[in-house]
Amino acid sequence: MRPRHASRDLCRAREFEAYVAGAGGRLLHTATLLTAEAPGDNPHARRLLIRALAHTYASWDRLRGDDPYEVTRRYLAIRFAHGVRHRGLLRSRPLPPGPLARLSPRERLVLVLRLHEGVAEERTAALLGLPADRVRTICHRATAALLDPPREPAPAVGGAEAAPS
Repeated sequence: MRPRHASRDLCRAREFEAYVAGAGGRLLHTATLLTAEAPGDNPHARRLLIRALAHTYASWDRLRGDDPYEVTRRYLAIRFAHGVRHRGLLRSRPLPPGPLARLSPRERLVLVLRLHEGVAEERTAALLGLPADRVRTICHRATAALLDPPREPAPAVGGAEAAPS
């Protein structure tokens, strides 16, 4: 029986390698957007993705018809939310000055799931344990924050030296 188990394990490993080769880049991009790190310097995103892929590999035999990408993405989102809530993920390192860094972690999570990944509002709400109306509000607020960034105060015209004429 051992040779049969060995061939099954080898087949499982090959299937998983093919899955990672096909989906790994997109999943890393998603994780990088969640963590708001720079694409070339994203250790938190990589760590998050490795955990999600390890979880997917551990449950590979039980997937039976489930989409492995969906399983990995779901775990990625849950681990990100859990890490932010319980361990203050990303506090040890300043965020790069990008547009997503201005958003709260929850806003980034909703925005990435809804707009980048195309997850339906109801599914996003179920995944995060929020009402659909709340997900809609968070998404609208995050989108508005990206489209209308805060403005810096304008410099004083004329300064204190200028005397009125």
